[in-house]
Amino acid sequence: MGLKENIKQLAKEYANDYVAVRRYLHSRPELSFKEYKTGAFVKTQLLAIGIDAIETVAGTGLLASIEGKKNGKTILLRADMDALPIHEKNKVSYASQNEGVMHACGHDVHMTSLLLTARILFELRTEFSGTIKLLFQPGEELMPGGATLVMKEPAYKALGEVAHVGQHVMPSLPVGTVGFRGGQFMASMDEIYLTVKGKGGHAAVPEECIDPILIASHIIVAAQQLVSRMASPKTASVLSFGKIIGDGANNVIPDEVTIEGTFRTFDENWRTEAIEKLTKLVTAIADGMGGECIVAIPKGYPHLRNDMALTETMKNSAKGYLGASQVVDLAPWMAAEDFAFYTQKSQGCFYLLGVGNENKGITSGLHTPTFDIDEAALEIGGGLMAWLAVEALL
Repeated sequence: MGLKENIKQLAKEYANDYVAVRRYLHSRPELSFKEYKTGAFVKTQLLAIGIDAIETVAGTGLLASIEGKKNGKTILLRADMDALPIHEKNKVSYASQNEGVMHACGHDVHMTSLLLTARILFELRTEFSGTIKLLFQPGEELMPGGATLVMKEPAYKALGEVAHVGQHVMPSLPVGTVGFRGGQFMASMDEIYLTVKGKGGHAAVPEECIDPILIASHIIVAAQQLVSRMASPKTASVLSFGKIIGDGANNVIPDEVTIEGTFRTFDENWRTEAIEKLTKLVTAIADGMGGECIVAIPKGYPHLRNDMALTETMKNSAKGYLGASQVVDLAPWMAAEDFAFYTQKSQGCFYLLGVGNENKGITSGLHTPTFDIDEAALEIGGGLMAWLAVEALL
């Protein structure tokens, strides 16, 4: 029996064990940089497999190693660990036990798949050469991103230039399929915080006030020029505002309004230019209307750029493992991922794992309170990543 067949057999044999692991993790989610119990559980799982070369990174993260039969290349496999501040609405036995916290982005699946991958690879370690690093990374969902902290760790720096591989669940892809895209894949992400200051008062005497709600309205509408008139039509950009707070009343004009949003693109030069233009635009509008706009745009995640050669190799490896019909080409995705930091420095391949199943009603999107997966994806996710890793070490 060949190595690929061994991997498939072990993935199938151990899959049910990891359904239980996934459900345990799903029911006990922890927020970004607070993954203390999650990290402890993952470490226990690694030790039970027989993997004891484990280092703590970025506070709650883990970096473990599997050594092959002899020296060779090194590859890093990454899973994120944190959950989101979302109240779960799924009526399942493994629903979140932590009020207001939920694995709504599939990080429980990512950890579980990597643990299954680890078990397979450790059992087959005499059948390949090289080193496989297993990174369980905290804080993907919260700036500055756990990746930035991991990259400062001595244990990570000691790796040098190694290929990085990660997968992300995707409910719009049916279970059994995976998707790849070389080059620019996911967008940069910068968070926008605007505070519009005016002069509050009674709504019946607007001439005595400087209305920050009106100013904020003009700012939101005018800011869309950033994409519609200032960006090249060839450059993908998204500017969205998702939160506005003006704490007045039906007859009270407030003193200030806060606005929160996000800006995303694939062009790092345009990213810098756009933020400068936005800052000038919103401050000028507020000033022209007698108010003030305080702008805070902390630098977020860069765009995620998959290495073309590595991604093509892994796509072909996936076809060999799953069948060509189960591997799809992906369009650019305007979501953001802190895995992007790794791809700015090293070869990277970040791909999507199908977890949806319309027949079972598993269709809810990421970051929703009813997100769930077809757990048949765990066998595929764990086995495929093991195969991609050993193929890359050849």
